[in-house]
Amino acid sequence: MSIPPQPTPRRFGARRVLGLFALALLIVPIIEIAVIIGVGRVIGTWPTVILLIVESAFGAWILKHEGGRAWGALAGALQSGRMPSRELADAALVLIGGVLLLTPGFVTDIVGFFLILPITRPITRRLLEAIVARRLLGGVVGVSTTRTTRTTRTTETNLGWTPSEPAPPNAPSDDVIEGEIVDDR
Repeated sequence: MSIPPQPTPRRFGARRVLGLFALALLIVPIIEIAVIIGVGRVIGTWPTVILLIVESAFGAWILKHEGGRAWGALAGALQSGRMPSRELADAALVLIGGVLLLTPGFVTDIVGFFLILPITRPITRRLLEAIVARRLLGGVVGVSTTRTTRTTRTTETNLGWTPSEPAPPNAPSDDVIEGEIVDDR
């Protein structure tokens, strides 16, 4: 019996990432200019300019506040000797959100606020964790997480064989690994 070959996961090469980045550098300013002109037509030129300045000032203030909180949480996690995965994700989101908030424009400010505000950051963090997990696992091992009150259940999927066949010797089992998440928030 042989194990059927698994499809190779799509990998983003450096060229592809640079190409997407270059495309974003061309498209985002065009979208921003169109939105600024549209808002200017609705509320007027000077109110639009004032709104952009106020939005940038508020963005800088919230960046300072949330950046300090994220840095403090990261330092606290490192000093306590525990893995700072949540804190690193928050720090990365605050950094990216801060860059977007300091960029003039309404669209980048909306995305920046979504990344940096403590109300919406957990949603973005979960999305980021799912993307990173999918990229790290490469589609070879599927992990499904079901969150109950304080328990996480993780199961691993079969690696290309059917349940009627005996599993290869190095294959993961279908055992359920139960654990408890301790969240020191």
